[in-house]
Amino acid sequence: MDLKNAVVLITGANRGLGLAFAREALARGARKVYAGARDPSTVTLPGVQAIKLDVTNAADVAAAAALATDVTLVINNAGIAALGGFLDADAIESAQRHLEVNLYGSLRVAQAFAPVLARNGGGALLNVLSVASWVNGQPLGLYAMSKSAAWAMTNGLRHDLRAQGTQVLGLHMGFVDTDFTRGIDAPKSTPQDIVVQALDGLEAGAQEVLADAVARQVKQGLSANPAVYLLPRG
Repeated sequence: MDLKNAVVLITGANRGLGLAFAREALARGARKVYAGARDPSTVTLPGVQAIKLDVTNAADVAAAAALATDVTLVINNAGIAALGGFLDADAIESAQRHLEVNLYGSLRVAQAFAPVLARNGGGALLNVLSVASWVNGQPLGLYAMSKSAAWAMTNGLRHDLRAQGTQVLGLHMGFVDTDFTRGIDAPKSTPQDIVVQALDGLEAGAQEVLADAVARQVKQGLSANPAVYLLPRG
C-alpha cells in the first residue's frame, strides 16, 4: 500500500507510537490523517484531524466510522499495559481491562471500518502487537495474554478481509521508549524507528513486520528446542 495520498485513521494517536505513526504518515504524503484519542484536545500535532475515539466505547467507534468515510488505512494502535501476573489478587479485573482495550477495542474498530475500507478499494489494517504475543511471564503476564489474543484476531481478520482486498499487517516489537517503559531497564527502540519499519513493510505489501532485533530473535525462537516461550522469564 502506498502512503502517498492515503487517508489514515490512527487510534491512540496523541502520544507514543500513535503520535509517531501520525507524523510519519504525513511525512510520506498521506492526504489526511485522523488522529483518534479519548480526549481529542490532547492531539496537538499540526496537520491532523483530531477525533474523539475511545475504542472501548461502541458509540465513539461508530461515530468515527460515520465521520471518516474516506479512510484507506486503519492503524489499531490504542492499548494499555499494566504490570501484573496471573496469581495477583486483582488478576481477573486487570485481565478484563487489558482485553477490553487491546483485544475488543481493536476488534470494534476493525468491524466498524471494514466496510469503509471495502468501499474505498480494500486498503489496509495495521494492528500493533508485541513480542509479548509469543512469550509470557512476569511482570507483564496479563498484558501479554491480551496481545496473544490480539495476534490470533489479526491472523483471523487477515482471512476474513482477504476477499475485499484489505491488507492486514501485524506489527511485533520489543520495548519501545514511551511513557510506559520509562521505568523499565531494558534496551528500547525509538517510536520513530518502529514506525518506519512498520510503514516500510506496509508499503512493500507485508503481512507481518518484525520491527527490531528482539522481535526477530523471539520469532526464530518459537521453533527452537526448547521453544523460547518455555524458557524461564523474570
